[in-house]
Amino acid sequence: MMTIDRYAVFGHPIKHSKSPRIHRLFAEQTGQSLEYTAQDVPAEQFQSAATAFFTAGGKGLNCTVPLKGLAWAFADSKTERAQLSQAVNTLAVQADGSILGDNTDGKGLVTDLTANHAIDLTGNRILILGAGGAGRGIIGPLLEQAPHSIVIANRTVEKAVDLAQAFHHKGVVSGCGFDDLQSRQFDLILNATSASLSDQLPPLPDGLLAENGVCYDLAYGNEPTAFVRWGLRQNAAKSLDGLGMLVEQAAEAFFIWRGVRPETRPVIELLNSERQA
Repeated sequence: MMTIDRYAVFGHPIKHSKSPRIHRLFAEQTGQSLEYTAQDVPAEQFQSAATAFFTAGGKGLNCTVPLKGLAWAFADSKTERAQLSQAVNTLAVQADGSILGDNTDGKGLVTDLTANHAIDLTGNRILILGAGGAGRGIIGPLLEQAPHSIVIANRTVEKAVDLAQAFHHKGVVSGCGFDDLQSRQFDLILNATSASLSDQLPPLPDGLLAENGVCYDLAYGNEPTAFVRWGLRQNAAKSLDGLGMLVEQAAEAFFIWRGVRPETRPVIELLNSERQA
């Protein structure tokens, strides 16, 4: 009897996740036979749940909030981008049975910005709001696009400064508090805080966005997030949410697992049309 390769996304909460739908669409599109489910796994149960999943023959896991740091520790080896971010959102069984940890978030974000929205990041002044795991996962891939600089702003200034220091060897990166943003301007502002989950905004001064600047919220929803709405009020050339990033990072994980790169545009268009309906 043929066994179907099993994959899953772990998170807490996870009920809202679009990942199973996205990976099923990828599998249909590429002719791959697989099963992909969502499992609600609190942080304290991650180690035992992941061990049980792989022991039972599971081939790969995606890990979302609040498990990315735990997945980083769980992996037997990590890619360079996972090492830098100290967070893992993709676990994959290797030929020798070991578990590889990778982080596809930054690649997903950059692909969405550059390929789907035709935004050239070269020479951009970039502001990242938030110094948590979401921000950490995107800095390395953003720096590979040769921006002018990246500033990380956070409520706890020390956390922003420490995070900037971790990437100092890769480019011009600095950290500050939200109060230090007065009289500064940026070409791209990325919201990597959790504020959008409660329809809140970080404390942002007006005039922060340069002319023809872009706003991008790593979060997404059926309605525009508070940050996307803020970007529109600031006359952003584009004010976007993270649905495209979600699909692009999933495509990268799918490629790691299956060796096949799915077409993302039809999936993004389908999900967009459904939430507009």
